Amino acid sequence: MDGHAAPRVRSSELLGFPPDARVLIVNCDDFGMDDAINAGVIESIEEGIASSCSLMVPCPAAPQAMRLLRGRPGIPFGIHLTLVCETVGHRWGPLSAREEVPSLLDGSGELFAPTPAGRAALLSRARLDEVETEFRAQIDAVAEAGLTPTHLDFHCLADGGRDDILDLTAALAAEYGLAVRVWLEPGRRRMRRHGLPVVDNAFLDSFSLDLDGKAARYARLLRDLPAGLSEWAVHPAAHACAGGDGPGETDGGRGVRRTDRDFLTSPEARELVRRENIVVIDYRTIQRAWSRPRDDLLPGR
Repeated sequence: MDGHAAPRVRSSELLGFPPDARVLIVNCDDFGMDDAINAGVIESIEEGIASSCSLMVPCPAAPQAMRLLRGRPGIPFGIHLTLVCETVGHRWGPLSAREEVPSLLDGSGELFAPTPAGRAALLSRARLDEVETEFRAQIDAVAEAGLTPTHLDFHCLADGGRDDILDLTAALAAEYGLAVRVWLEPGRRRMRRHGLPVVDNAFLDSFSLDLDGKAARYARLLRDLPAGLSEWAVHPAAHACAGGDGPGETDGGRGVRRTDRDFLTSPEARELVRRENIVVIDYRTIQRAWSRPRDDLLPGR
């Protein structure tokens, strides 16, 4: 760094926290995928250290998830923008009519699987106008259900997977008064140039953690949490799975999801957050900063 360059102000400071504050978002992804995930997400927020969740609007259990949110207006949530489907027995498709978004569909007329090959195929052919059509359909479905989200993020496509998709999402966020989860460094640099708060530190996806010794790993991550804004994307599910249709059967993540739920709701997690003076926030704090009028993020600017 140039010796005369001003040090970068952390996003946590832009949000009003002191320079040494350790600020953490614990967001439960995949809300709406199935009933067991819905139950685990609610448990992890109401009984644990999770602070918010992200709703997958096209999924089979999304109507139940929205009913749960309507009955719990204090739970902040985002929209987990969904362009892929990893399940076999519980398929979901786009909310838009298939003939309106053909570039988002594979050869069989279904959403692509989030495998490396599936993501590559989707990103190589997805038309931005059709991505916008589907994203708006998902956002509008939430509004029509009488719910108000705080942010937009992406299911299985980091920062949308393409610069133009991320830029589109930032423009939609500006239009709807929402924040966006941005965690890859190129996207973070672009958002910082607009003065927008994004995570300061390494982003954690709980699917990246080994199951063996996972609780100890989580505890160590809390003890070692650096100053600034951090985010964990966690994926809890309840242990009881109705009818064998739980997370292990839908997406192969049963072990990840149940161990996430176990730690997030544990007394140890709550005590560590208290003892380490970690400030757990949700996207409402970030939404206020993103929602300031910004012509430079609107389409055509």
